[in-house]
Amino acid sequence: MQANNWLQGRHALITGGGTGIGAATAAHLHAAGATISVLGRRSEPIERTAKVVNGRAIRCDVTDREALGGAFDEARAANGPISMLVVNAGIGDSAPFARTSREAWDRIIATNLSAAFDSAQLALPDLLAGEDSRLVFVASVAGLKGAPYAAPYAASKHGLIGLMRSMAVEFAASSMTVNAVCPAFVDTPMVDESAARIAAVSRRSEEEARQSLAGMNRHGRLIHPDGVATMILMLCLPQSRDVNGAALTIDGGTTA
Repeated sequence: MQANNWLQGRHALITGGGTGIGAATAAHLHAAGATISVLGRRSEPIERTAKVVNGRAIRCDVTDREALGGAFDEARAANGPISMLVVNAGIGDSAPFARTSREAWDRIIATNLSAAFDSAQLALPDLLAGEDSRLVFVASVAGLKGAPYAAPYAASKHGLIGLMRSMAVEFAASSMTVNAVCPAFVDTPMVDESAARIAAVSRRSEEEARQSLAGMNRHGRLIHPDGVATMILMLCLPQSRDVNGAALTIDGGTTA
């Protein structure tokens, strides 16, 4: 079988698939032969991604478990059992800890961690019944170390890595692997939003704010979404069946 057909006949469901890492992952998995379902809150981005990969776009609020279950059922009806689940949906915010509201905490934990738990449970029957199934969580280097002014985000990503490692151990004897990718600051709309928030409370322009975020990566530049998507593709290949419970960093040496 040729390299570009390694995932032929396999169904990949990607949450948060409309932009950034999710859209790049959809493109990479499609190029390897997978059939794609993309979930997201906004219709336009997921429909754009689905058109590029000839996949299925499903609008869904991942924090609503009932709606999420319906979205997974719609994806199965369109593309068959789920062979690969990429949990990418996530949000961020920034504020000093003392001024972080409980509402912000609840919102971020609900999207980044509780929805990941729900997604994993909803896909689990398919993943355990399949062969060489893959569950990949998009975490962050903030899940491996502290992150000032981002306590809820860092806590959610630490929790995500704990969820991943617990599932990897529990299901190690199955045909499913469970891993996480942990990028540093990535050139995505989330970083654009962070730069806008920084510019709004400082005298810097949004471009200067972006550069300051890029400077927090040790190599001084933002990570390209394709770099993260390539790592996810690698984890999804049949040849990666022995990679399990790994938290792989894509960070230019930031956590070295």
